[in-house]
Amino acid sequence: MKRKVVSILLTAAMAATLLAGCGGSGAATEEAAPAAAPAAEEAAPAAEEAPKAEEAPAEEAAPAEEAGAEAAEAATGGSDVSGKTFAIVVKSAGNPYFKKAIEGFTEVIEGNGGTVVVKEPSAATVDAQITEIQSLISQGVDSISVAANDENALQATLQEAMDAGIKVNCFDSKVNADSRMTFCNQAGITEVGQALIDAVLDLSGGEGQYAILSATSQATNQNSWIEAMKSIQESDSKYAGLELVEVAYGDDEPQKSTDQAQALLSKYPDLKVICAPTTVGIAAAAKVLQDQKSSVKLTGLGLPSEMAEYIGADDAHSCPYMFLWNPSDLAKLAAYSSIALVNGEITGAVGDKFTAGDMGEYTLTDGGDGGSEIILGPPFQFNPDNIADWKDVY
Repeated sequence: MKRKVVSILLTAAMAATLLAGCGGSGAATEEAAPAAAPAAEEAAPAAEEAPKAEEAPAEEAAPAEEAGAEAAEAATGGSDVSGKTFAIVVKSAGNPYFKKAIEGFTEVIEGNGGTVVVKEPSAATVDAQITEIQSLISQGVDSISVAANDENALQATLQEAMDAGIKVNCFDSKVNADSRMTFCNQAGITEVGQALIDAVLDLSGGEGQYAILSATSQATNQNSWIEAMKSIQESDSKYAGLELVEVAYGDDEPQKSTDQAQALLSKYPDLKVICAPTTVGIAAAAKVLQDQKSSVKLTGLGLPSEMAEYIGADDAHSCPYMFLWNPSDLAKLAAYSSIALVNGEITGAVGDKFTAGDMGEYTLTDGGDGGSEIILGPPFQFNPDNIADWKDVY
C-alpha cells in the first residue's frame, strides 16, 4: 500500500511536466518523468525499494513471494502467472542501473504469483550471456527478458529458446528482430540523440570539440543513440561549429571508464564537453572532471543517486545536467509484456495492445528493423533544480 501511495504522489508531481504523448505508448510511467526539457517543480519522496532478487541456481528458480489479491490486481489488472517462471538477463553484475531493473521486474512478476530467475553475467560479454541463456533453456523457463550485449550474436541461442516454446523479449538494449518477439525500448532513438546533441551544443557554447564516452563498442542502444547524434549534427547547420573528436569505450567498467575519461583530457586540451550515454561512464567521467577541477563539462545518461554530487550550474560541479528514465519502470514494462506474451494476450506483432498494470495501456509499434517495440517514454532532464528530489528515488 505504501508503494501505491508513493506511485500516486510521483505521478501527481510529474503531471505538470508531461508533454503530449510518446511514440507508441498510451500512458506515462509513474516515476520516470516525461520529456527532456522541463524540470519537475515538486518531486515525490523516495520510493520504497522493492526487495532485491537473488539469483537462483540453474536447477531451481528463486521462490516467488506470496502476494495478496488486492496487490496483484492493482499491479497487473488481474493477470495471474502462478506456476510460471520468468527470467531476466542483464548485461553484467554490479551495475546499479540493472540492480534497479531487477527490482522492478521482480516486483511485477512476483506480484502476479510468478517465479523470477535473475541472471547477472560476470562480464558484459556475449559469451557470458549465452552461457546464462543456455542454462535457462535447460531449466525450461517460460520467458526470458534480456538486455543484450550485442544485437546479433545472441540470435542462435535465443532462436533455440523460442523453438523450445520460451517467450523471448528484450529491454534496454535490443537484439535483432529474428531473435526476439518484441523490444521494450526506454525512449525513441531520435529523441535520445536529439536531447544529447542539444546538450552538447548548449554546454559548448555552440562550438568546439566534444567527445563521447560510451559503453562497449557493440552496445546496441548506445550505438543507436550515437548514430542519431551524428545524423542530427550533420543534417542541421546550427551544429556546424561542433567537432566530434573521438568515441571512446569504457566497456561499462568503472576503472576502464575512468581511464578513458583521463585519456580524453590528455589527448584533447581544447575539449569542451564529454557526453557519456551510459550510467557507468558518466559517473566515472564526472569524478575525473570534478577531482581535476577541469573546465570540461559533462552530460549524458546517469542515475540521479550516483550523480547528485556532480550536478550543478557552477564551476565546482562537472555536470550541469543529464538525462535518463527510470530503469525500474523499464523492467516493469518488460515484465508486463512478458506476462502478456506468456498468457497469449500479445504475439509480438505490430499493433498488439496490452495493459501494463497501473502504468496503463501500451501498443506495440514498428521498431524500424523488421520487429516490434514498446516505448516507455521520452528522456527526462535532471538538473540542479530537481536532482535533490530525485537522488533518493533511484
